[in-house]
Amino acid sequence: MPKPRETAVYTHGHHESVLRSHTWRTAANSAAYLLDSLRPHMKVLDVGCGPGTITADLAELVPDGHVTGLDRAPEIVERARATAAERALGNTDFAVGDVHALDYPDDTFCVVHAHQVLQHVGDPVGALREMRRVVRPGGIVAVRDSDYGAMTWYPASSGMDDWLDLYRRVARANGGEPDAGRRLRAWALRAGFTDVTATSATWTFATADERAWWSGLWADRTLASAYADRATEGGHATAGQLAAVSAAWREWGERPEAWFAVLHGEVLCRKE
Repeated sequence: MPKPRETAVYTHGHHESVLRSHTWRTAANSAAYLLDSLRPHMKVLDVGCGPGTITADLAELVPDGHVTGLDRAPEIVERARATAAERALGNTDFAVGDVHALDYPDDTFCVVHAHQVLQHVGDPVGALREMRRVVRPGGIVAVRDSDYGAMTWYPASSGMDDWLDLYRRVARANGGEPDAGRRLRAWALRAGFTDVTATSATWTFATADERAWWSGLWADRTLASAYADRATEGGHATAGQLAAVSAAWREWGERPEAWFAVLHGEVLCRKE
């Protein structure tokens, strides 16, 4: 049975194959829709900061301001601290916390940012209400999430069809919503925002290096990660089925004509 949404768990975990993707993310490739709204003096909260690569980029874009990175996993918060230290950023701090119950007073931040977070939480509308609470009047809550049901690739692969079906079943059993991107505007409106700008953007993997990187990390993640464990322990797939999906990813990645696009929904929500 699916877990109640309030007990959602992070589907991917922090295996190396997951961090391989997360450390690739930058403000440019993952938060471009927000960047024109940033000003040098702003105070920013980065919810679900992961290893801190986007957080560090945001800190460089608000040199007279401050960025706080927040994540539920203590070990990944330490990784984010190390990322900021490596870049000699003096305007950052990091904390362990839960987006459903942010430990900050009302009207604290100019911007609250969350990348690939709401698809994994138990109560996305409640999380947006909390983000709205801690942002100042006139401030912005910026949220971006992928939409698995809208991902597309070429050439067709029955093994990758199996991957998509499996991933969506595992994510929903964990209490999340893998097709979050299409729902962001609706969730924002339900959270009480009235000024919502909705956009979309894609990641595209088409060159030989891009295909090898993207297919390789998913092939590895399918065999050895928290996601793989939850797939087998939850009765969603056998080890043999995971091996077949992993092999399908590698086979697809070796095709010179292969192409993959990840659609993201984005919302800029201004607090009135």
